[in-house]
Amino acid sequence: MTTSSRVPAPTRGSAGGPVAGRRLLGVVGLLVAAAGYEAVTRTFFSPLHVPPLSAVAPEALRLLTEARFWTATGRTLLAVASGLVIAVVAGIVVGFAIGSVPWLLRVTSSTLDFLRPVPSIVLIPVLVLVLDVAQITVLLVAVSCFWIVLFQVLYGLRDVDRVAVDTARSLRLGPLARVVHVTWPSVLPYLGTALRLIVSVALALAVTGGLVMGAAGLGELIWRSQESGEFTGMYALVLLTGGVGILLDLGARLAERRLLHWHVATRREVATG
Repeated sequence: MTTSSRVPAPTRGSAGGPVAGRRLLGVVGLLVAAAGYEAVTRTFFSPLHVPPLSAVAPEALRLLTEARFWTATGRTLLAVASGLVIAVVAGIVVGFAIGSVPWLLRVTSSTLDFLRPVPSIVLIPVLVLVLDVAQITVLLVAVSCFWIVLFQVLYGLRDVDRVAVDTARSLRLGPLARVVHVTWPSVLPYLGTALRLIVSVALALAVTGGLVMGAAGLGELIWRSQESGEFTGMYALVLLTGGVGILLDLGARLAERRLLHWHVATRREVATG
């Protein structure tokens, strides 16, 4: 008589404990941070200049009922989306053009490494002479995010399995078929990483465009509140802008999971919660 050596597959409930624990710790961390901010601001700062969270939170809720906040949010998100589309398309095209030709990659690598650390905001003095502030904001987002997408594409092309490429050639697949069935699946996980990175960068630069140049959006609202001495409203806008950033990050992670549902890393992440 033999006994079965199979181990029962873990159920969703068995994984629920660690997942629930992590979420609970996250909530506790937020509550501790909020309580700490409240205590520090009430103890060491004037509420006129650094208002406590108990004053900022109601103001943030009030702003959610105002059309000007949603209009500004829409303009900021439009700049973010426009810049991201330009960055992703340009990054993929340039990345494939350079990364698919070994000698071209060697020739341009030093130039790319030199230009990549240059912050796009230094272009403002030049761009302000030929473009309006809305166009400059979109261009700042596009330039900064372009480098992230470009290098992630290059990393993905470098990670393409040479054996798979040779096998595709032996099967007489054409160049386009090799890109679709071999190269693109290798690059796609790196693009997913790029997507998660660039959404926060794009929002930060879109808001910076309003703070520095007065481009319509959340940055402009924050700047106007600061200039008029409405510090509670300013902090409330900063809090809401952070909330927009969190939603964008969650959206990017969801898009990555949907796009890479077949990838082993995504399946492992979903399995662990």
